[in-house]
Amino acid sequence: MSQNLALTNNVPELIPVSRFNEFAQYPSVGAIRQYIFNNTNGFKDRVVRYMGKRQFIKMSEFYRWVDDSNKKEV
Repeated sequence: MSQNLALTNNVPELIPVSRFNEFAQYPSVGAIRQYIFNNTNGFKDRVVRYMGKRQFIKMSEFYRWVDDSNKKEV
């Protein structure tokens, strides 16, 4: 369902970390960078893609990561 939400809102599949808040209000770019640095719940391994030095967020994986992270805490 989350993946369909991204497609209906015209959100691109790969978003540069620096422009993440243009497509989603939460979390902030600073929080995203903290998740990457600390690899919180496997964030960097699952969600981040690299093109050269640039970091991109794969939105479908981001939504899955959020769902899986919420399940672990409950």
